[in-house]
Amino acid sequence: MTDFDYASLGLKAGIEIHQQLNTKEKLFSHTPTLIRDSADHTGEVRRYLRVATSEMGDVDRAAKEEMMQARLFTYYTYDTTGLVEIDEQPPAPMNPDALDLVLTIAKMFGMTPLPQIHTMRKMIVDGSATSGFQRTALVALNGAIDNTCRIETVAVEEDACQRVTDEVFSVDRLGIPLIEITTAPCMKTPEQVHDVAQYIGMTLRSTGRVKRGLGTIRQDVNVSIRDGARVEIKGVQELDLIAEVVRREVQRQLSLLAIKDELAARNALVNGEVYDVTSVFAGTQSQVLKKAKVILGTVLHGFAGLVGMEIQPNRRLGSEMSDYAKKCGVGGLFHTDELPAYGVTKEEVSVLKETLGAGESDAVVIVAATEQKCRCAIQMVIRRAKMAMEGVPEETRKMLEGGSTAYMRPLPGAARMYPETDILPVPVSSSYWESIAIPELLTDKAERFVAEYGLDAGMARQMAFSEKLPLFERAVAEGIRPVFAARTILASLKELSRAGVTADAVPDDSVIAVMKAVEAGHAAKEAVSDILSACARGMTLDEAVSTVAPAFSREELQTLVRGIVTERAEFIKSRGKAALGPVMGVVMKEVRGRIDGKVVSEVLDEELGRIV
Repeated sequence: MTDFDYASLGLKAGIEIHQQLNTKEKLFSHTPTLIRDSADHTGEVRRYLRVATSEMGDVDRAAKEEMMQARLFTYYTYDTTGLVEIDEQPPAPMNPDALDLVLTIAKMFGMTPLPQIHTMRKMIVDGSATSGFQRTALVALNGAIDNTCRIETVAVEEDACQRVTDEVFSVDRLGIPLIEITTAPCMKTPEQVHDVAQYIGMTLRSTGRVKRGLGTIRQDVNVSIRDGARVEIKGVQELDLIAEVVRREVQRQLSLLAIKDELAARNALVNGEVYDVTSVFAGTQSQVLKKAKVILGTVLHGFAGLVGMEIQPNRRLGSEMSDYAKKCGVGGLFHTDELPAYGVTKEEVSVLKETLGAGESDAVVIVAATEQKCRCAIQMVIRRAKMAMEGVPEETRKMLEGGSTAYMRPLPGAARMYPETDILPVPVSSSYWESIAIPELLTDKAERFVAEYGLDAGMARQMAFSEKLPLFERAVAEGIRPVFAARTILASLKELSRAGVTADAVPDDSVIAVMKAVEAGHAAKEAVSDILSACARGMTLDEAVSTVAPAFSREELQTLVRGIVTERAEFIKSRGKAALGPVMGVVMKEVRGRIDGKVVSEVLDEELGRIV
């Protein structure tokens, strides 16, 4: 994708990062923070969710749109979840470990904590919370990242359910503590968004107390350009895609502004008239239209060629209209910029346009379903078409594969939040705040590994950012040479995964024991991967060493080397010291993995000296 002059476009971007915290218990429940396979669920609960009014009697616009369909949601429960998750028991007090960690992170960003932490309810009626709301609490304000970007707020909140299918959710994830970090709109290029997200992620991992893996951290990106609108893009899980998401949103907003100008130049009109065109398709071969009870259409005057205009890779203005229509339960829509297609013939398109009085410059959009769904969907199409004449609507959108986005719902308003009356405020005293220690950043740790342990810069950074960092630090603390420990953890455990053995199948105690055996001369470092693999299959360390790589003593090695050197005496005399390499290869073929190569080299050098 072509990059833009983001400064001239007035790009502003901010991010909200949601990271799962690695606590034993959930935020307001004493159940464990375990993610389960949905096939293992032990029960099901079914719920209709309804909109609640705020303290001022208002209804949140995003929640109101979610309620356009009455949907029955199913929730899978497990032997590791409880009554709090299904809203059948009052919440427990806020998990103190989760709050302690959020305050630690806030302190790392130089923030000011609130003297009292008050829990609020955030309305969510899309099915992802059994109660219809998510509990959240603002913890700290006003931080910064190296004076380049401001952190506005840090909050602690419950994670939502995992979606299994459209209207089936799993409550295993519901209630896992999350930290929410919100920045100011301080980023001016897509690359800056990536860099800030990367830095925040590094800071979170520096605590050693956050969950790791896909789905444990999610970025919401807020993007706007001059003359465009603020758009929130939810659920960007891959850091490497975040810059592309921003670039594609800029492209989308520019395309929508261009469409707005073209519609104005054409004197376009959306009069909102709806027509029943079911009879036009009485003999259609289109499978979608054939099954529909009702087909409704509307004319968008002056929209020809623009409904089908690409505004992002694989996304068109018609896709935006379809997203809105789907809120009413229809599968999508047809429009004349893409017809004839999908079983609709050229003749049917001609009759449709003639019946509705559509001219060459007009587009016709049709929806097909039950009458109730059609009436709702065609009104949503008309609503989105009118928005196209105004430019870029403020929206919440979801990321699609590759970085394009689709409409989810309107941006929420103030009516979305209201107080949680079941949970007491939590005080944050000055002595508590002062007692919180700030952990070492991973970037600083990597520099220290170079300076103190002699690791090269690449290995030091890889080790500092590895999930096996605690194992490395334990190994060094127990006297294992740092370079050997790092190579074993980074290389040998990776070799295991390539051989189909997961690194988690080898307990840390076994890895430490193997490294100590090598350090003591009981095993060769070349055999580490094979020994660890044997341990993963259930062998003890002694069994693994004796079976996989029984150790050679120095005396046994001297006997072996003397025999090999004697057999090749003439070759060695003719080559002198240059014979070391070829003969070393012969010896290592016999002893690889059973004694350290450095010892082999020493013994061979001694024997070669005797002959030469």
